[in-house]
Amino acid sequence: MEIKAMTFNIHHGKGIDKQSDLVRISEVIDKSKADIIGLNEVDKHFSRRSLYEDQIGWMAKQLKMEHAFSPSISMGSKGLPNPRQYGNALLSRYPIITKETHLFNYFPGMIEGRSLLDATIQIQGQSFQINVTHLSLNPYLQRKQIDFIISHLHKTALPIIIMGDWNMKPGSKGWRKVTNHFKDVWEIAGKGEGYTYPSLRPRTRLDYIYVSQNIKVVDAKVVTTMPIASDHLPLTANLLFK
Repeated sequence: MEIKAMTFNIHHGKGIDKQSDLVRISEVIDKSKADIIGLNEVDKHFSRRSLYEDQIGWMAKQLKMEHAFSPSISMGSKGLPNPRQYGNALLSRYPIITKETHLFNYFPGMIEGRSLLDATIQIQGQSFQINVTHLSLNPYLQRKQIDFIISHLHKTALPIIIMGDWNMKPGSKGWRKVTNHFKDVWEIAGKGEGYTYPSLRPRTRLDYIYVSQNIKVVDAKVVTTMPIASDHLPLTANLLFK
C-alpha cells in the first residue's frame, strides 16, 4: 500500500504577507493529495491572532478528513468557553484509532512547552504509528525530547511515520541520533538541498519526515506551490509498505 505523507509548519495560518488565512493552508494541503498531514504551530481557540478559531477542526471539516490535536501550550481564560491551546495536529484520510499527547514541559512557565502527538491510524486492516512533533530550539531540551521519542517509539512493533519541525540541521548530533534508528525520507529520495525555511528564499532544512526501516521511501519533495501561505514550506513523501 502506498501512503503520501506531508509535514507542514503552518505558523497559525499567518503567511509572510502577515495575513492569517486558513483557506490558503487548506488549498496547499488539498492540492498535495497527501493522505496524512502533520501540522505544527496550530491554534485552537488560542487568541485574537487566529480569531479564537479551532484551526484543526476547521481544516478537518473543510478537507473532509479525520483529525487529532496535541496541545503544547494550554491556558484557561476568563470569559472564554474553551481553553486556549497551541500545538501539533494530524489530518488523516484514514481512521484515527488512538491518539495521545506526551508533554515536554520540563520548565513550565519559563520555556515554551512542546509536545509529541502520538496516534495510530488504520489502512486496509494495517495499523501505523503516526507521530507529529515540534522540537525546542534549546539544545539541552532538544536532546531530552529526541531521547524520549526514540525510547517511546521502540516500544511499538508497528510501522512508524514521524513528522514535524525538528529545529535542527542535517548532519547535526540530533539528526545523527534520529537517523541511527529511522530513515530521513529526504536523504533517501530527495533531490537538492530540501530547504524548507524561510518559505520565500529557503536556506535551511528544519522540517523532516522519518520512517521505520520497514517502510520504503518512493520519493520526497518540497512543496513550493504557495510559499506565501506560511513561513515554512511543506515537505511530502510517497511511502510504500508491503
